Amino acid sequence: MPRTALFPGSFDPVTNGHLDVVRQAVRLADRLVLAIGTHPGKAPLFTAAERRAMVDETCGALARASGCDFASITFADLVVAVAQREGATLLIRGLRSATDFDYEMEMAGMNAAMAPAVQTVFLPAAPNVRPITATLVRQIASMGGNVSLFVPPPVAARLKAKFAGTSGR
Repeated sequence: MPRTALFPGSFDPVTNGHLDVVRQAVRLADRLVLAIGTHPGKAPLFTAAERRAMVDETCGALARASGCDFASITFADLVVAVAQREGATLLIRGLRSATDFDYEMEMAGMNAAMAPAVQTVFLPAAPNVRPITATLVRQIASMGGNVSLFVPPPVAARLKAKFAGTSGR
């Protein structure tokens, strides 16, 4: 039976840190589903459709090149509910720091209580991507900074286009 892993996040935008987690996750699963959170209370930089296009272009290409089936979806409910709908038995979470670990341990405990068949797997970020956050990438790009060290080339181009004519304001 194929093993399905769910990697949830906002992916606003996709970063090299996300790609690092995908590289690790495809070694654990036969099918990887990236679940893009869409919450009415949040105002992301990119629309759900734009985020999904970035995920498909970058993470999807990487997963498929590794021989792993790939899908991307959007969701606005509980991650464990999404995992159950997708038939995922693994919930992938990337860790950059001890702060991430503390938060993710609490979430893993709550998720395990709600969906015991879904196991959380923590994947440590490679040292070169640990400082990267989507929030910092958006801030740097909004001020006209070069984000090419932090995001895949297609994402850097989308950020540049998104902020064309607005840097420094």
